[in-house]
Amino acid sequence: MSNLMSSIDQRTKLVGENRLELLMFKLGSRHTFALNVFKVREVITVPPLNQMPGSHHHIKGVTNYRGGSIPIIDLRTAIHLSNNNDHYEAQNVIITEYNRSVQGFLIGQIMNIVNTSWSDIQPPPSSAGKNNYLTAFTRVENDGQIELVEIIDVEKVLSEIIHYDTSISEGLLDSDIKESLIGQKVLVVDDSATALWQIRETLTQLGIEIIEEKDGLRALNLLKSWADEGKTVTDEILMMFTDAEMPQMDGYRLTAEVRKDERMSTLFIALNTSLSGSFNAAMVEKVGCNRFISKFQPDLLVEVVQERMREVLNDKHLE
Repeated sequence: MSNLMSSIDQRTKLVGENRLELLMFKLGSRHTFALNVFKVREVITVPPLNQMPGSHHHIKGVTNYRGGSIPIIDLRTAIHLSNNNDHYEAQNVIITEYNRSVQGFLIGQIMNIVNTSWSDIQPPPSSAGKNNYLTAFTRVENDGQIELVEIIDVEKVLSEIIHYDTSISEGLLDSDIKESLIGQKVLVVDDSATALWQIRETLTQLGIEIIEEKDGLRALNLLKSWADEGKTVTDEILMMFTDAEMPQMDGYRLTAEVRKDERMSTLFIALNTSLSGSFNAAMVEKVGCNRFISKFQPDLLVEVVQERMREVLNDKHLE
């Protein structure tokens, strides 16, 4: 238990500081790629793999990991990296946790871990198109030279292997507030096109209008612009869903900045992230968000929106 609490404490130290740690690695090309250490459980050498007939072609097999079986995904083929290196052979596996599931990614050489700021993380250029597998990139110093590091959009990789459903369970909608939800606006902040799609497809079924921003800084500027114009932010939107990890400004800092501004401090904020695990409660308490939601759970999205709508209607009734 003491080791667990130590791990939780170490991870939450970065929460609200707009910082992250990146694990950098190679995939058999000159490019350097990275994943947020927050999602990484550990790195191991390539274990024995058992083949799974009929599995997705990016899954190279399953292996036993801490008493359970997990899929091992070939990250190089999953991001469609050109296969022009006949000498490439996976050397390591990154064990990660995304959306309440554990999986491993075959990679090549591990480079190092760098501590950086989200303000130094940039989104991919618009000219990169929608079919790239990058969620962001940054530049780091390596052996005295500045190197471009590409941060992989793991949610997109997983969405092509795992089907993410956006249907809502029958009987979930509260008939007493169903009509009140129609036309309500919700701000969704996420740099992942896959996550934005899932929330949009889920909540538009309720008649809700979605306002999208791809990083925390742009979302904060939007909220401040409404306040500067004399608008009441909670009249403009019912609530905000925000991802944790985003270029420019992460969801933790975004939440903290909103809470510091009296003009918007009462905004209902749900942290919607692929992070999961024992440190969730610590993160929620530290950043001051109203709810924590692990991603790709349409019913839970609807439940949270309905919870907020009931609060608003109750407040109006008491006036």
